[in-house]
Amino acid sequence: SPSLTSPSLTSPSLTSPSPLSSPCLLNLFRKESETDESASSQDDNKPQNNKKQILFSKQMRRSFLVSSSLAILTNIGLAVAAPPGFKRIPTQFIAAIADPQSSSGDTAREWGLWTVDPGPRGVYLKDYKKDLQSKGNRAPAGWTFDEKDWWVEEHGLIMEAPAFPLEAGRYIVTGGRLVTTILDVRDDGRWSLDKGVLYDVTHLPCRSARYTPKGGVGSATGSPLTARQSDFPVKPGAEMPPVEGCDKLDYAVLFVIGKEVV
Repeated sequence: SPSLTSPSLTSPSLTSPSPLSSPCLLNLFRKESETDESASSQDDNKPQNNKKQILFSKQMRRSFLVSSSLAILTNIGLAVAAPPGFKRIPTQFIAAIADPQSSSGDTAREWGLWTVDPGPRGVYLKDYKKDLQSKGNRAPAGWTFDEKDWWVEEHGLIMEAPAFPLEAGRYIVTGGRLVTTILDVRDDGRWSLDKGVLYDVTHLPCRSARYTPKGGVGSATGSPLTARQSDFPVKPGAEMPPVEGCDKLDYAVLFVIGKEVV
């Protein structure tokens, strides 16, 4: 897991203390808290109808800080050395669907991979008409929105879809908490963790869901137009909200911080 201590080289199953014990990360939290406190008196003088927006901005900033810090600390831990036969890679993100309490299964053909963080490249639900629908479904970041199959993350950002299926291989995965271990993915869709269960390597603040419209494409039913921005942000570990007219699948998000050298 994210730690300034290098992972053990004696076993591909890795564990380390919670990243919240890191002085570096605690300093980041302290600075963020001081920033919020210094701004609080100014916030009190702002109009009431702006206070929700101010609170939401603070929540997003804090969530981004925590997620990014965990990923950075994890990479620092692997920068010195990785388990034998593995190499460190820039953080990638697996979208996984399976029983959270399982340590193996056969659903990996339904798993996807984001090689870059899709959040900053996303479009807010409230900006769907302006930034996607009116632009031929082409996002400002260059990806294409699929009206028949679309993704949303915990802050109400429409995301690009991950690449399917997740390639067979062995990955170092973590949820940024207590467990960092090896995920083994086979060509036939079988997968297994060397240590723990899927929940242990799920990054709880990152929520993601896949929505498929029940109605016809282009209708008001089953599109980002029927999603409620008030349902966001989603609490860590909670299910993503339903969208009227859509079927929904919730996916766990795993950090990938290393891969076996083939």
